[in-house]
Amino acid sequence: MTILTRLRTARSVLGLGRSPRVDRPAGLTEIPESVAIIMDGNGRWARERHLPVGAGHRAGAKALKKVVRAASDAGVKDLTVFSFSTENWTRPDAEVGDLMGLFCELIDREVPELNAENVQMRFIGRLGELDVDLQARIAAAEAETAGNTGLRLFVAMNYGGRREIADAARRFAAECGPDAGEAEFAQYLYAPEMRDPELVIRTSGEQRLSNFLLWQSAYAELHFSERLWPDFGPDDLEAAIADYGRRHRRFGGR
Repeated sequence: MTILTRLRTARSVLGLGRSPRVDRPAGLTEIPESVAIIMDGNGRWARERHLPVGAGHRAGAKALKKVVRAASDAGVKDLTVFSFSTENWTRPDAEVGDLMGLFCELIDREVPELNAENVQMRFIGRLGELDVDLQARIAAAEAETAGNTGLRLFVAMNYGGRREIADAARRFAAECGPDAGEAEFAQYLYAPEMRDPELVIRTSGEQRLSNFLLWQSAYAELHFSERLWPDFGPDDLEAAIADYGRRHRRFGGR
């Protein structure tokens, strides 16, 4: 049983709820305030089990629920997950349709529980291009959880890092003068309140950012896990955080 698992069990027994941690789990020397995850491998997980790809996406949704709780327990303040990219529209129509239905289903089912656990939800990306029913659910989820003070969960949906920078650049050029700099530009990103991720995790053994948080991840530490996303759990998150804690971040200095 891991440290985080023992913590969750103790809280459940004592009825302490899910208030933010004020201490660090033993063995984790440094906790990143902001973590981003590229949740990769749902399709391969399904194929290895001779299941339809939709089963992999549903297994991935269960993994996300566990990881959100583990991140909250560890003391992470912002968690950003890549759920659907601007490039994912090129996948087969049946898979895209199943994903859109799954997103609606998950919002309906999980948001009340996330709200009860003090999680604040934010969605980032070109949300106006999504189905109107999904847009309505997204707006309702954000409104329902807006006052929460625990973990902030940012869900990147219909998101592309280059597209975000291009969208920000258009607004920045139209509204800012020649003396404006990086800090002013960052205010035009989809979620300027998001902390820049200190740790970016990618699952499934792939080692690339795939157009995810390109501006925000300029100085992030990268951790690549061989686990397919549906198999990634609290133990793996703890290992990634421990790996982060062993590194020395210099930001270009010595």
